[in-house]
Amino acid sequence: MPSSSPCYSFLLSKPPFLPSLIPRYSSRFSFTRRTQRFSTSLHGIGRNIEVAQGAQFDGLIMSRDDVDEDDEVTVEVCVTRTLPPALTLELGLERLMEAVDELKMNPPKSSSGVLRFQVAVPPRAKALFWFCSQPVSSGVFPVFFLSKDTVEPSYKSLYVKEPHGIFGIGDALSFLPHSKGHSTIKTFLSDESAMVTAYGFSDIDFKGNSSVYSKDGTSYFFVPQIELDEHEEVSILAVTLAWNESLSYSFEQAISSYEKSIFQLSCHVCPSLEQHWFKHLKSSLAKLTVKEIHPIEMEHMEFLTFSGRDRDDAKELKNIQSSCQFHCKLSPDVVFSNNMLNQEAEASNFLKDQANINAVWASAIIEECTRLGLTYFCVAPGSRSSHLAIAAANHPLTTCLACFDERSLAFHAIGYAKGSLKPAVIITSSGTAVSNLLPAVVEASEDFLPMLLLTADRPPELQGVGANQAINQINHFGSFVRFFFNLPPPTDHIPVRMVLTTVDSALHWATGSACGPVHLNCPFREPLDGSPTNWSFNCLNGLDMWMSNAEPFTKYFQLQSLKSNGETTGQITEVLQVIKEAQKGLLLIGAIHTEDEIWASLLLAKELMWPVVADVLSGVRLRKLSKPFLEKWTPVFIDHLDHALLSDSVRNLIEFDVVIQVGSRITSKRVSQVLEKCFPFAYILVDKHPCRHDPSHLVTHRVQSNIVQFADCVLKSRFPWRRSKLHGHLQALDGAIAREISFQLATECSLTEPYVAHMLSKALTSKSALFIGNSMPIRDVDMYGCSSGNYSHVVDMMLGAELPCQWIQVTGNRGASGIDGLLSSATGFAVGCQKRVVCVVGDISFLHDTNGLAIFKQRIARKPMTILVINNRGGGIFRLLPIAKKTEPSVLNQYFYTSHDISIENLCLAHGVKYVHVGTKSELEETLLEPSVEEMDCIVEVESSIDANAIVHSTLESFARQAANNSLGIISASSVLHPMIDNVLLFQVYGIQYSRYRVGLCDRPTIYSGVSSQFHREGFILSLTLEDGSVGCGEVAPLDSSKENLMDVEGQLQLILHLMKGAKFSHMLPLLNGSFSSWISSELGITASSIFPSVRCGLEMALLNAMAVRHDSSLLGILHCQKEENGSAQPHSVPICALLDSEGTPSEVAYVARKLVEEGFSAIKLKVARRVNSVQDALVLQEVRRVVGDQIELRVDANCRWTFEEAITFGLLVKNCNLQYIEEPVQNKDDLIRFCEESGLPVALDETLDDLKECPLRMLAKYTHPGIVAVVIKPSVVGGFENAALIARWAQQHGKMAVISAAYESGLGLSAYILFASYLEIKNVKTFGEKKQGMTPLVAHGLGTYKWLNEDVMMNSLGISRSPYSGFIEGSVADASKNLKDVKINNDVIVRTIKGVLVRRYELRVDVDGFSHFIKIHEVGENVEVSFVGASNFVCLNLKRHKHYCS
Repeated sequence: MPSSSPCYSFLLSKPPFLPSLIPRYSSRFSFTRRTQRFSTSLHGIGRNIEVAQGAQFDGLIMSRDDVDEDDEVTVEVCVTRTLPPALTLELGLERLMEAVDELKMNPPKSSSGVLRFQVAVPPRAKALFWFCSQPVSSGVFPVFFLSKDTVEPSYKSLYVKEPHGIFGIGDALSFLPHSKGHSTIKTFLSDESAMVTAYGFSDIDFKGNSSVYSKDGTSYFFVPQIELDEHEEVSILAVTLAWNESLSYSFEQAISSYEKSIFQLSCHVCPSLEQHWFKHLKSSLAKLTVKEIHPIEMEHMEFLTFSGRDRDDAKELKNIQSSCQFHCKLSPDVVFSNNMLNQEAEASNFLKDQANINAVWASAIIEECTRLGLTYFCVAPGSRSSHLAIAAANHPLTTCLACFDERSLAFHAIGYAKGSLKPAVIITSSGTAVSNLLPAVVEASEDFLPMLLLTADRPPELQGVGANQAINQINHFGSFVRFFFNLPPPTDHIPVRMVLTTVDSALHWATGSACGPVHLNCPFREPLDGSPTNWSFNCLNGLDMWMSNAEPFTKYFQLQSLKSNGETTGQITEVLQVIKEAQKGLLLIGAIHTEDEIWASLLLAKELMWPVVADVLSGVRLRKLSKPFLEKWTPVFIDHLDHALLSDSVRNLIEFDVVIQVGSRITSKRVSQVLEKCFPFAYILVDKHPCRHDPSHLVTHRVQSNIVQFADCVLKSRFPWRRSKLHGHLQALDGAIAREISFQLATECSLTEPYVAHMLSKALTSKSALFIGNSMPIRDVDMYGCSSGNYSHVVDMMLGAELPCQWIQVTGNRGASGIDGLLSSATGFAVGCQKRVVCVVGDISFLHDTNGLAIFKQRIARKPMTILVINNRGGGIFRLLPIAKKTEPSVLNQYFYTSHDISIENLCLAHGVKYVHVGTKSELEETLLEPSVEEMDCIVEVESSIDANAIVHSTLESFARQAANNSLGIISASSVLHPMIDNVLLFQVYGIQYSRYRVGLCDRPTIYSGVSSQFHREGFILSLTLEDGSVGCGEVAPLDSSKENLMDVEGQLQLILHLMKGAKFSHMLPLLNGSFSSWISSELGITASSIFPSVRCGLEMALLNAMAVRHDSSLLGILHCQKEENGSAQPHSVPICALLDSEGTPSEVAYVARKLVEEGFSAIKLKVARRVNSVQDALVLQEVRRVVGDQIELRVDANCRWTFEEAITFGLLVKNCNLQYIEEPVQNKDDLIRFCEESGLPVALDETLDDLKECPLRMLAKYTHPGIVAVVIKPSVVGGFENAALIARWAQQHGKMAVISAAYESGLGLSAYILFASYLEIKNVKTFGEKKQGMTPLVAHGLGTYKWLNEDVMMNSLGISRSPYSGFIEGSVADASKNLKDVKINNDVIVRTIKGVLVRRYELRVDVDGFSHFIKIHEVGENVEVSFVGASNFVCLNLKRHKHYCS
């Protein structure tokens, strides 16, 4: 059956509980819910539909073919309430219980209904744990666990990594086989906000009793009362209640049934076992005594929303999936199970069957390990350890990996512990094989990672006598292990119980509060093989109970403290008081390994609302954002504080009074240094281990607790929300630096190491994870890694649950931070986390662990991996350290860089591993993102250079420092002049209006064709007033085209009037670095791309002008971040390029050109491609050049009208005309570069820029060719000053001209363009200076359209005239500034003025592709205050992430 897309809308909406359970609708596609029948047509089939009268349903509808026209179909509505997210599963359960208790106090009045409560809980896999915690003698049915592992699941896979799955208990409603005489209730359709899932089996006949039969065409499905549905990003805990009094199943009975289920669950949630519950997995599963039937699958389906939109569309009514790993108990005697249990009979006397005492002890050790949940074994070859290796290999529950290099093997175990959160077992022989484990043991100890070392040894009589491979292995690892025990050689004189209790004790130490490696030294005498020898069964005395069950011999328990009903006691009260009194708080999130703690840190950040600095290993640094929905309330992540601290001014600004650090140490050295500078303050460090992690000696409050427990205390305390000035300043700084870094990386043509780090997040999803190598890779990802947008059905759930982002699992070896064993650790991490892992390492790190390729090649029990090797032929980090400036290059190269010429490709070839070389950005993106990467392992080599990398880092740091200083300059200046709102400098719009104008033109614009004696230009003047009376004006002048027209634009302006009233905007808008786009999204609630370009241009112009008036400056002054002063270095004028239509004979056109030169124009643009062929255009240009001489700059504009052949013909004929450039010579944009190369003519982009949407830099990257010499930017066409500035900066970075061009705007728009062009010239001078390229050439801007104005919107003189200094036509900066400061409108050209419109807001239900969506509607209708009534009526549709405007 083809699967349908899931319905997402329910997660976005949170309808209030309605006692009648009947939501209101306003769509014509809704069907009225009444008790009487009515007819409608669904999927082309006539049916009778009535409201459902029962909680049990008679079968399922598979498709329209299963239903006759006269069948009665009952539709039951499920209303869902999404509750705030819960810190833990236990708290989530409590929250659901509270919601149901509240419902019981005010029960629904309807006689039937379905109600669902859901809450987001941490995503860590707990469904299997919860299922296993239920008593064998459960009195509640059904109870089931269903695994989401789809890649060859088996009972062994449960032990490698606990899978995400679904746990359900109870029966809220069920679908029984068809029965005669029973009411024909054919289906259940969710028609509201819930995506209800039913679980069950096909082809079985089960009627809720103790018998079940196989019967084709029948089925049994049910919706559980309580359900935990786990996803990678979030888990959903839900309660479903269903009742129907007509079928003798009342609401009270539904509640009674629910209470039985909830009572059992609440009695069997064991938080004390939750952290290391893998120790009890085997014993729990062993209790599920049932014979599995193969093959059998458990099915589950999501009931889709009823849709009547397309009546002829035959859609499936369900989305059915199946799982082949599950355990489902329908009744005490009816159980279905598959791939959950080990069906091999384990003899209770397996130890008695061993050939010798060595095998007995080895088998006992391995068996006890599996009972403790340790099933992943890393085995190094060796004779002395043969008994341990054979026992591990033969055990039915173990997964074993072998490698000849003990060092790589041990690091592999480290990675496994990071990914699975439980220890791997390492088995080695004696001698130096044990010593090779030391680097990994040190790393595990320093990073608190559990690991069990089983090292074989010679017996005592062979120690110290020169025996082969005999060294002193007693306390071999010293203080780096948490526990050491030297077992005696196996003997039947010692009870085997001693061996078992030793293993139990070792694991208890390994997984304690200061978890880490433990070491059991295991001497063995010969025989080292399976040779039989006599041994006494007496050593097995006392093991009868142990051998008859599956539990460890010794179980450790920790007494849980009594609940305090939300009240905190003891010393933590002092810590909470410190937090409560904080005025300038900072939350540091260090390295975190568990999903629960990442989840807790997000909720902690949401509660505190302090600035958050997240380390790259925290899981939230490379987060996937759910923007733009949550920007108003989400915590502010300061991702680029490290770069901000490059600025001395920022370092002096930083000041905290309370810092909370959760998780282990942070990567950034500059952040640590600034904290030392700010001290003293209250520094609260939260970590579960008792060890001292305080290298700067700053910690004033050390809380030994996991993050979940600490967050629980904070969340229960309910602190008042405070926002400091520093909060806003850091947010502004971070945004400016982030956009600057993104710009610099995007405009750099070559593939650089920071770019690799920056784009990694795009290759990562919640189903993948990142392992970062030490040295440069982790620093680069920490500095240049970025968050990115994301959208999925799980994001809907997170939005409904008020969560700001999804986390990405990131890890690295930061215990001792060495570069050894990284590849092996990454492969172990992939086994442990069971995700697709991307690993980034340097070339020296890769070469340090080439034996790890042997492990990588095996690919045992893991998903595909991608290894990125950044190869700069040495240790590039030393080039960035101070030593590089004070050491001879030859010494650096030999003793620090350790330069090499080793072929990574040949290494991969030798190991049989796929190798890919990338040298460009596009190649890297294709390699990381193409589907084939997910199917097999791959080594990707990214070539770099030590010196080039150092230059790139230096350049990026320089630009980041400038961005920080510029932002801080605006902050400082504005803070002095203007008051703060909520400790953030904001301006507020007090009033707004627009006026429609119509001005006469003296000639037809070159953009139009045809003959007419009267020409006009129409547009709008947008005027807004700030709270202090400052007024700013902007011009909205759309060019009538397929993309914009006056009617549509005016409709959007009416909406803008509504949205802008009372709107606040930041003093950071003039940075033009994405600040406008962010503000439009967050403040106006619409996506920036949904606004017409001309509307956005006018809006930005009005806002900037209002800010300029407020600052007593000019538009140029605020863009250039300085107040206008006499004698400033700002340009006094802007050269203007004349515009010339080419109609007429060559001599006539040349005559007009000569007149323009006589007027004082230094540059002329000639419109071409208006004649029969390009040869005639060439003749015109030749004549114009002959007449005006060689000193005048000539440009031509073809407006994309020529074919490639016509353009080449023109180019060959005008090759000697010394063109400055030709705009858009060809129709096909893909031919532009080809035209440059074949014609040799310089080319400018114009219309090409019109297609640049949300990612202009990505598209512009195709035009870095030196033949593209200019970009001609129309702000009203590209979408305002921010987009124009971005394009211009890209051009200037690549040595191209940025030309501002008008689109026949009035004097208001032209004045703004003169100042904007002046701003770009200032930027260009700075860019040339930084590149040390000498004098900056002046650019004549395309503002010559002023000559077409027969009248103007403004009364003031435009200020474009012949300069007495240069002798050329120029636009006066002073006059333009004066015009915009005091705008005097010519009322004779104003058609009407609109001050307000009536806006109706409501929700509309719309059915799209079988799903119902609830959409917020803004309907702009009748004008409120108008001098002339318009006819435009617009509706704004806000569908999830997009705005739609319909007339």
